[in-house]
Amino acid sequence: MKKVIITGVTGQDGSFMADYLLKNTEHTIVAGIRRLSVKNHKNISHLMSHPRFRLIDLDVADQANTEEVISKEMPDYFINFAANSFVGVSWTQPVNHMQTNAMAVLYQLEAIRKHCPKCRYYNAGSSEEFGDVVETPQSETHPLRPRSPYGVSKASARHMVKVWRESYKLFAIQGWLFNHEGTRRGEEFVTRKITKNVARIKNEYVNGDFKPLELGNLDAKRDWSDAQDFVEGVWLMLNQEEPKEYVLSSNETHTIREFIEESFNFAGFAKEQCHWQGYGLNEKYIHEGKTLVQINPQFYRPAEVELLLGDSTAARRDLNWEPKVDFINLVRKMVDRDLLEY
Repeated sequence: MKKVIITGVTGQDGSFMADYLLKNTEHTIVAGIRRLSVKNHKNISHLMSHPRFRLIDLDVADQANTEEVISKEMPDYFINFAANSFVGVSWTQPVNHMQTNAMAVLYQLEAIRKHCPKCRYYNAGSSEEFGDVVETPQSETHPLRPRSPYGVSKASARHMVKVWRESYKLFAIQGWLFNHEGTRRGEEFVTRKITKNVARIKNEYVNGDFKPLELGNLDAKRDWSDAQDFVEGVWLMLNQEEPKEYVLSSNETHTIREFIEESFNFAGFAKEQCHWQGYGLNEKYIHEGKTLVQINPQFYRPAEVELLLGDSTAARRDLNWEPKVDFINLVRKMVDRDLLEY
């Protein structure tokens, strides 16, 4: 029975990966979590009694702790989903992002090199590494041109993974995952912020007293997929004969404005009965004379990546992978869950 360490297991990707592996393999899942005064185990509460799932203390920013865990557990796979992954916050906490997203990867690679060099290693990469894009769509050959401290941290980690792979012959890879969302997405991310506020407004609308959803740049374009489709792609990457990195993406792009329209539409605010009014900072999304969405300049980033569109042709060809959930059904799934839970 093989052993898989997953970090970031209380988050979206880590919890979905644990679900996927417990369902599709016989492997033991060792879930590394950082000890907190207030537990955040909502995404893994259904796994706590599973005989092949156990929690351990692992702070990825602590080099000694990382080496101790890897030398003791001797994993066959190490999947690193632990990260500060909210791009907006990286502007106010750049050092923390470099420590958690880049230095932590160095600690993991060194511990694997010394104690279990046969371990297959995956680190979560990001389309934000492409940043100020020079060509569209972006494939594996696109240069790294990050536009945020978060993007810089992920690009730095990628170079380390490459150097340790080539220098020490480790099976170490870092996939480029374009935006992927789902019912376990953190509330600080714009997609979940939209769907949770749509659910709130839906419930408050009948009384006529509600606060509009506030957002920044509505015209940024993103390549959105379902996170559950991506964890399957990550596992396929990890089980190739030779280590090779791939882009995972839907190969289509949509604006935040479209995400808003579809979300409200699924909540009963038909697109035909809504309209955009105003321009720039004064733009609003209106339904029957009431403002559903308005602009808050505080949510604009110092440097914005306006367009990210992936080209996952190589992954579809080599790994026989493709996303199963399209944009519309992703939005529907997220809105339905938040309406149910509100």
